[in-house]
Amino acid sequence: MAVELRSVPGCPNLAPARHELHAALADLGLPLAVVTEVVGDYPSPSILVNGVDVMGGIGDGSAACRLDLPTAERIRAALRQAVGTAWSDARSAYRHR
Repeated sequence: MAVELRSVPGCPNLAPARHELHAALADLGLPLAVVTEVVGDYPSPSILVNGVDVMGGIGDGSAACRLDLPTAERIRAALRQAVGTAWSDARSAYRHR
């Protein structure tokens, strides 16, 4: 699983987004090591799970403050889906040995 926390320098909403992301990972028993923080020209803050923006956007675009901040519910849903997909893929690979 790949999780990216994207932001622009000085983003005032980065700390709350980071907090929600870390809380979601802890709730699901996932390590913080899956998170890569990237600073650049992005809608900020954005959280992508396996390349998909948790808020349904594309995760790319020009540097700007987001109006649709990542919510705890959307972060958890995206992480649960990624975990479920990874579990299904692992089970499928095991069965095809």
